[in-house]
Amino acid sequence: MADAAELVRLLRLRAAQRPSPPQRPGPSPRAQRLLRALPRRRRPPLSLRCRALDASGPAAVEGERGEEDVFEDEEESYFSVTSSGLSQVDYLGQSTRGDLNVRRERLEALGGNGESTLHGPIEEIAWKEAEEAETLLHDLGIADPFSVRHSPRGIFCTRTLNLRSISVIGYDMDYTLIHYNVMAWEGRAYDYGMDNLKSMGFPVDDLKFDPDLVIRGLIIDKEKGNLVKPDRFGYIKRAMHGTQMLSTPSVSEIYGRELVDLRKESRWEFLNTLFSVSEAVMFMQMVDKLDQGLVPAELGPLDYKGLYNAVSKALFRAHVEGQLKREIMAEPERFVEPDPELPLALLDQKEAGKKLLLITNSDYHYTNKMMNHAFNRFLPNDVSWRDLFEMVIVSARKPEFFQLSHPLYEVVTDDGLMRPCFKANSGGLYSGGSAQMVEKSLNIHGDEILYVGDHIYTDVSQSKVHLRWRTALICRELEDEFDALVQSHGQKEKLVALIQQKEIVGDLFNQLRLAQQRRSNSRPAQTLAATCMDDQELTESMQKLLIVMQRLDEKIGPMLESDGELFNKRWGWLSRAGLWDKSHLTRQIEKYADIYTSRVSNFLHYTPFMYFQSQEQTLAHDAHSYFREESIKVQ
Repeated sequence: MADAAELVRLLRLRAAQRPSPPQRPGPSPRAQRLLRALPRRRRPPLSLRCRALDASGPAAVEGERGEEDVFEDEEESYFSVTSSGLSQVDYLGQSTRGDLNVRRERLEALGGNGESTLHGPIEEIAWKEAEEAETLLHDLGIADPFSVRHSPRGIFCTRTLNLRSISVIGYDMDYTLIHYNVMAWEGRAYDYGMDNLKSMGFPVDDLKFDPDLVIRGLIIDKEKGNLVKPDRFGYIKRAMHGTQMLSTPSVSEIYGRELVDLRKESRWEFLNTLFSVSEAVMFMQMVDKLDQGLVPAELGPLDYKGLYNAVSKALFRAHVEGQLKREIMAEPERFVEPDPELPLALLDQKEAGKKLLLITNSDYHYTNKMMNHAFNRFLPNDVSWRDLFEMVIVSARKPEFFQLSHPLYEVVTDDGLMRPCFKANSGGLYSGGSAQMVEKSLNIHGDEILYVGDHIYTDVSQSKVHLRWRTALICRELEDEFDALVQSHGQKEKLVALIQQKEIVGDLFNQLRLAQQRRSNSRPAQTLAATCMDDQELTESMQKLLIVMQRLDEKIGPMLESDGELFNKRWGWLSRAGLWDKSHLTRQIEKYADIYTSRVSNFLHYTPFMYFQSQEQTLAHDAHSYFREESIKVQ
């Protein structure tokens, strides 16, 4: 296998042979002078500023730590890397493993702590350096992390993560490294599932796949034949019976006294991934058939739960019998959406010393076919996708992979011939096994591993709960939601303004109502002026205010109902349930995913040394925001 240096050399060579992209404006004279002054034989050592470009995390303590992990590209090295054995925990609770330090002798030459070259209070120095760093990033044509984060391709952080401290990055394949065209993939899964239902005797001839009927993060109520969208507390905000949306009063009547509890698996089924789309569409359409009395009696007395089991069985047969995967393997270009940036993103991580793993539930033949199609055409001819990964595990049987220990087999031939083995080695291709086996073979554990997947339960939740791995969730729909949020900003401002106006008018109405109540009971009102107010004036003022509020409600109601329809006309936003509250999906993401983003190639827009910091969480009693966009420009 090619090593990392040769791999990236070949990729750069291939990139140089491609047509040149549109030219960006050249660097400023200042940037040109800086670049000319840099040594030619090594990457630019921008002195103490190098950390400011990569991270916003705590600075490493320079000096003794990690002296054995030294850059050796020149006789005189400026930096050392903190090793695992000498790492500490910084003031944000993150490991300093992998942090870059100025070597002791260089630090002493600068006056012990750099004060001889950095005069003045550190607050002033930092402000100036941040401004200069932002300017230099612009001159070099590199987007700063703040700008990237506020884009559809951003990586969003829920729990602070020092990427430098990550030794191993594991990846799921389906809908993670490889993104499928949902209409094509799920549409064919739907077709095969419906064919199986038809063979069982269900009436399906007039039904068609409608991917807009559902979104990720909804929950199937198997008892009532409903699809529901709860908020982060489990209160249901929107619901659909069959293919018909229920009114707000109906939702309140049905679910007003109960909360969604995902631990009750016999009733609730969470749509964790895009793979759930076809199943949910099938079930909701068949609910209509059952309600209309069109399900043949010979199929037995079916309730909604029995109907769900029949749909699940039909779709499971489509996957197990291999019809769908054979079709995809025969024509992958119909189903797989290419991402040319993906191999370079993984190469950056590999060059930075990260060990990359592929851990997928798909079998060897399907995995090899899909990875060959998605990766190899963007790599030099003599390099394959296998060269990127330290270890590949197929048929992993997640989530049990993170919980139990299964037999391990080594795939020893291109035809998929396997033999039992008891230990995994670097560069190997395996089937089965367990996460504990991976940790043991690589001599790592817990927070040294970042696992990236699209399934909240199978990939993210279980690796976090059982092993304390760091986690990243891939959710492609974020790009559409981000764009829709931007487009709806003006409408949202109008809605909020109306709500605030009603709140002010309502405050006055409530005070006048209280004054009237007290006066009717021969008690003084809140103030002398309110006590002395004319009865008719008080009544007319209340009447006018009440009419204003009623007319505002007539305007606000439809606007609230349509909020989020730019993303999905039925269900609104993916991440919200109601105007302000978060959806149950968002709560799951915050609980189990340290970072989340729309696609793996988004890592290309960040360095492998990024220090991701969780964002400010608003509090009902704290009206001040410390990180508004207008008050901060750089990380």
